[in-house]
Amino acid sequence: MDPLSYARSGVDLRRAQGAKERIAQLVARTFGPNVLRPVGLFGGFYLAPGTERSLALVATIDSVGTKVLLASVLGRHESIGVDLVHHSANDLLACGAQPLFFLDYFAAASLDESVLEELVRGMAAACERLGCALIGGETAQLPGIYRTGAYDLAGCMVGVVATEQIIDGRRMSPGDLVLGLPSSGLHTNGYSLARACLGLTGEPEHDRPILQERPDWSERSLGELLLEPHRCYLPVLREWLTSPALHGLAHITGGGIVENVARIVPPGCRVTIDARAWPVPQLFIELQRRGGVPTSEMYRVFNMGIGFVVIGEPFFIEELQRELGEGWIIGEVDDRVPPRVMVRLTDGADAVLTDAR
Repeated sequence: MDPLSYARSGVDLRRAQGAKERIAQLVARTFGPNVLRPVGLFGGFYLAPGTERSLALVATIDSVGTKVLLASVLGRHESIGVDLVHHSANDLLACGAQPLFFLDYFAAASLDESVLEELVRGMAAACERLGCALIGGETAQLPGIYRTGAYDLAGCMVGVVATEQIIDGRRMSPGDLVLGLPSSGLHTNGYSLARACLGLTGEPEHDRPILQERPDWSERSLGELLLEPHRCYLPVLREWLTSPALHGLAHITGGGIVENVARIVPPGCRVTIDARAWPVPQLFIELQRRGGVPTSEMYRVFNMGIGFVVIGEPFFIEELQRELGEGWIIGEVDDRVPPRVMVRLTDGADAVLTDAR
């Protein structure tokens, strides 16, 4: 049997990237002078009206993906609401923005009031902790589109940042260091491949025993590990956002370290990441073992234990690491030729280089 990949599990990242590049040309036609940055960053930037170019609104939109299928099998939905808010807040954080308000979209074949209430409870609690208002949403019942028992959850968050404090990587320069902050698990990405690795089908009777297994390296079940909420990095990084020595932030979501760091690397710079600089959590090792997934594919799909990346001047990165008491210096910025991001992996005695773009 061929090794598992994201494409074989139903998600083709290469096709998605090609579509995004074509769509970007159409989207750009709608831009006026108030649009402050091109598409492709972690949020869209729009000049706040009446602020004389001093404040930018930043918006991001996303979903929780197929993690909801695990929540449905185990009957645990509140943490999925937390996932969505934290994912959105991290995207705004990567732009230097503070969250203002959030809206959600829930869709299913028919309404299960208890599930919806659990999701909203999770979203409301997460928003409250971040000082973000949950101002509304949409609930859609779409029989024929969704199968019975399945649902989708998406959300849009809007934040604000002073225009001179926008973080988009353009100040990045050779000699900068890269700090990787630990993830709490898979977060909200790669679950289609994770489900394939574990042989999950979406049928509760089949999947529940698998998710209830407890690996010998953990005191928690696979289901508990996989449903661990997406970590929010805003509380630990909020006070550092205005430092001029901070040059770039990246939220490591779909596409792994390579594609997400590549979003913010300016022309003339390259980021080299050494994947040997941090310990890969056992959950990812377990998934790779069960699915026979190539190492390069694992780093292309999953966060592999790094949920957020901070790039800046060496003294700043070293002070940040010391003050936070966590994270690893996992790479540096140089001025060598493309690719924009290179991740050096360890496969036996050889290094595998993964290129971006």
